[in-house]
Amino acid sequence: MTDTETLTLTPHQHGKLGILHCGVTREGFIAVAGDVADIEDGQEIRFDRTGVTVKREGSEYHFRRSH
Repeated sequence: MTDTETLTLTPHQHGKLGILHCGVTREGFIAVAGDVADIEDGQEIRFDRTGVTVKREGSEYHFRRSH
């Protein structure tokens, strides 16, 4: 069974998945443990270094990390 952590953020919010800092700096721009990316609505991005996947749905950004 896979243990999954999740976090949902909107622009100008930040939080943590375990020890990893995650944030939505502004609409369409995300950060995960120092790595950054632009993300379009409906797009999903995986940060290989941390194993975090982010999916954007409008102004909600869903961060997910599986162990």
